[in-house]
Amino acid sequence: MHDGTRRLLGDVAGLSDDAFGEPTALPGWNRRYLLAHIAANADALRNLVHWARTGEERRMYTSTEQREADIAAGARLPAAELRAWISSSSQALAADLDGLRDGPAWEATVITAQGLTRSASEIPWMRDREVWIHAVDLRAGTTWGDLPAGFLTALLDDVTSRRSATGGGPALAVTATDTGHTWEVAGTGTPVPVSATLAGLAGYLTGRTGTADTGAALPAAPALPPWL
Repeated sequence: MHDGTRRLLGDVAGLSDDAFGEPTALPGWNRRYLLAHIAANADALRNLVHWARTGEERRMYTSTEQREADIAAGARLPAAELRAWISSSSQALAADLDGLRDGPAWEATVITAQGLTRSASEIPWMRDREVWIHAVDLRAGTTWGDLPAGFLTALLDDVTSRRSATGGGPALAVTATDTGHTWEVAGTGTPVPVSATLAGLAGYLTGRTGTADTGAALPAAPALPPWL
């Protein structure tokens, strides 16, 4: 999580204020909106840390509408204030997590924005996904190929498990050509073989096949529903 945050903040630091208005890899999202989304996510995860530490229920967001309104408002901030929010929210979340230390709070159960009951020990992974994946989405220098192999492997474990649990998509037999790792995705029909590097598979299975380092590698892979 710390490594991904450093990578993301480094990419943000390299952007001019004017570049904040440029598009990202996510349709309809410019960099301002994406960065506000990332900052709001850190604040929301702090609510889960508070819940785990104190036992006082505190959901990530009070409502979907409030979440969207807060992100939209953040996207309209002056560039300097948006930069400060991204940095300060990330630092505050890291400090809150450090405050849990090795106590029983890590085993407390919390509820994610998707309504899933999870152990507080999964909060760092939730942020891990957020900073690394959105660093790629930002289109500010980081690509899927720059992400650590260990993170990509863990991400593929997560994504394939979620896709299998939710269903609604095609069955897949997935192979990483650079490591030999394999995954099965439960779904409809006979499993479709999909082979690519860890980076290519991560882009494809998270619904980001339009990126330069994944799109050309999987021309025949079936379309997938959202994973998260």
